[in-house]
Amino acid sequence: MKNKSLIALGASLACGLMLSFAAPLPAMAAGGTNLVVGADTTFPPFESETNGEVTGFDIDMIQAIAKAEDMTVSLKTLPFNGIIPSLQAGSIDAAVAGITIKTSRLQNVDFSDAYYKSGLSILVKEDSDIKGFDDLKGHVVATKKATSSVDYLTEHQFSADYIKQFQNIDAAYQALMTGGADAVIFDNPVNIDFKTKHKGVKTVGPLLTGEYYGVAISKKKPELAAKINDGLAKIKENGEYKKLFEKYFGGDLSGAVEGVVKPTDVAVKD
Repeated sequence: MKNKSLIALGASLACGLMLSFAAPLPAMAAGGTNLVVGADTTFPPFESETNGEVTGFDIDMIQAIAKAEDMTVSLKTLPFNGIIPSLQAGSIDAAVAGITIKTSRLQNVDFSDAYYKSGLSILVKEDSDIKGFDDLKGHVVATKKATSSVDYLTEHQFSADYIKQFQNIDAAYQALMTGGADAVIFDNPVNIDFKTKHKGVKTVGPLLTGEYYGVAISKKKPELAAKINDGLAKIKENGEYKKLFEKYFGGDLSGAVEGVVKPTDVAVKD
């Protein structure tokens, strides 16, 4: 009786172990890996939110990349200046928000290969006498907090008293339109998007910088960069990447990145 009981107990334990190891497999097969992606929704046409729906170039791109790599995406919206801390804390796996690849950011997070080439431009009212960066001294410039625009102004000894920083770029544009600022310095595709949708404004001067956007990735997920890079290569090859430029930029491919551009090769120095 004792031996039979031991045999029965052993069989029961073995069965339980088999079930515990097998249990996660159906869930993984059904839904793949879930990717928690942070997004700042105040950066059209890359990210925006209307009636609770988050849309944009970056959103469609990360969804396409995830699908190509058998992953699902859960979006988590947060302010731009909360993205890097959230990645460091591991509360999100990756982030899309038109994030410029910078040497300082590479110390805290990983980046995918570059997916968009951008630069800073100056937006002013049509009747403004400002023709370029040198004309901005003595004028109030609006921009978004914690962005490369602020870095550029600071690096060029622009007085802090003349820099108005806002939590979102819409507020900076509002300041320009209502006379609270004389110019906006921000990422050129976003300035162009605003100019296209609103009368009475123009961009002036050449691009102030050349910079690249990448998907920011938590260093707690070292394997994730390779998967996102693989997915990015796949959507470039199958044409989905190009279709995003047709959808969000009217077919303008000036920001498209041909081939593979590694983040360490294009990181902007602070």
